[in-house]
Amino acid sequence: MQFGISTHLHHEQRLTREHLARIAAAGFEAVEVFATRSHVDYHDDGTIAQLEGWLRDTGLRLHGIHAPITDRLGANDTWGEVISNAAADNARRQAAVHETDLALNIARRIETTVLVVHLGVPDAQGGENSRAAALRSIEEICRLAEPIGIQVAIEVIPNALSDPASLVRVIERNLEGTGAGICLDFGHAFLLGGVPDAIEVAGEHIITTHVHDNGGRRDDHLVPFRGRIDWDASLLSMQKIGYDGTYVMEVAGAGDPAAVLEDTRRARQRFERILSAV
Repeated sequence: MQFGISTHLHHEQRLTREHLARIAAAGFEAVEVFATRSHVDYHDDGTIAQLEGWLRDTGLRLHGIHAPITDRLGANDTWGEVISNAAADNARRQAAVHETDLALNIARRIETTVLVVHLGVPDAQGGENSRAAALRSIEEICRLAEPIGIQVAIEVIPNALSDPASLVRVIERNLEGTGAGICLDFGHAFLLGGVPDAIEVAGEHIITTHVHDNGGRRDDHLVPFRGRIDWDASLLSMQKIGYDGTYVMEVAGAGDPAAVLEDTRRARQRFERILSAV
């Protein structure tokens, strides 16, 4: 089993080498980089080259890239302008796909495995989620990713397009042969009704994960075991479907990111004990 961590931990800040060095020192093997321009300016070739050097220096593997969902992130997870590939307005939809294409420049330079994509926006962020627009966009994104050799992982998020059953239908009906799969977001699955059920529905389509916890009401991105998710049952479900990919901790670094990272390191150790016992 492998464990990574998303740079969501430092999403409100510009990503630095020191952030990655601390992640590596905590024992994580891989990272998923959140492509938000206020965090990592994927428009800039120099920034991508710098990121490549930091990853090499720290010995971290780039597991994945999270496609853009907003142009900037502020304090307390405050979004700037929403980037939605499910916008009914075609110009806005095309602009969102273009931003994802620019974020793929990271993968064109640095070897990586997955591109995590939202279909539309979470219900909590408001805005429209056009199914027709989302389908057109995800087909275009898969075509952009294919020559790079990167898999598209559509994330389970709280909206009508992105519950596990809906994503399975999209993959089986619209994306057959593309290699696209599902990013099982444990926290979002819990908000949608339950993690083991979500895992059973998504099954073999799960190709990556986002691991975080919450109290069942808000998308808190807590360290595992700090909320109400039953991790023993959830990890047993992952074992049952034969998942052997990376567990990517997508926790929020609110307050003291260093303390959150240490808590996440200890949560990883609990995961390893649970997974070794089942």
